[in-house]
Amino acid sequence: MKLNTNSNVYTVCYAAVMVIIVAFLLAFVASALKETQEANVANDTKGQILSALGYDKATIDVAKVYEEKVKDNLVENGELKPYDGKFNTTYGSLIKNGELHVFTGTTANGETAYVIPVVGRGLWGGLWGYIAVNETKDKVLGTYFYHESETAGLGARIGEKWFQNQFIGKPIFDSENNVALTVVKAGAAQNDNEVDGVTGATLTSKGVAAMVKDGLTAYKDFLIAQDAAAVDATSCCGACEGNCEEGACQEGECQCKKDEVEQ
Repeated sequence: MKLNTNSNVYTVCYAAVMVIIVAFLLAFVASALKETQEANVANDTKGQILSALGYDKATIDVAKVYEEKVKDNLVENGELKPYDGKFNTTYGSLIKNGELHVFTGTTANGETAYVIPVVGRGLWGGLWGYIAVNETKDKVLGTYFYHESETAGLGARIGEKWFQNQFIGKPIFDSENNVALTVVKAGAAQNDNEVDGVTGATLTSKGVAAMVKDGLTAYKDFLIAQDAAAVDATSCCGACEGNCEEGACQEGECQCKKDEVEQ
């Protein structure tokens, strides 16, 4: 019996078979490439972390440099514990659930740094980034910010170096240990903890400001915790009373030489 290729039944059956075949092929290709895709996303995320540390991810072997320079940790009771689980490429839900990751690393200039992941919301979609802070956890050493779908030439400029480099050297906290680092209207930055936003992208700039504040505030207990490795060796609390250097006494505490403390 000859098939009637002009019939509706034939057309429907043919279309159904083709859809099934194409769906199968797409599923097979997606499955075959899944591991490679995940590896590429992970490598790109590691490159973003390294960018916050001052490396040019376009000119380095990202996987190698990350392995040599960066360690992933979790904050537990204000202290860092090594994280040995699967590398994460997004941190929004983790932060929301109290799983706080901190990357310890060395900057391109050889400084010890802590890298904090931050997430937020811009005008059209999600924002994310990484903020590298110094060993004493009170100033910014570098940043990396990017976006999901901000306007090209406007909000999308948060991904440019000129914007990100404004944060370098900025203090994180005010005198009361509140997160004071922020983004203000373009051209309005005056205080030490302010950076200029992107001209014509007020809502995106506000989104970055909120992301920075909320992100760093989530890590506040870690950032303001006393780090014995970073404390100046000349700092003591009354242990050298009577041996304080001139002008060093403040509110019952004193600064003294390490050997004076040990005597």
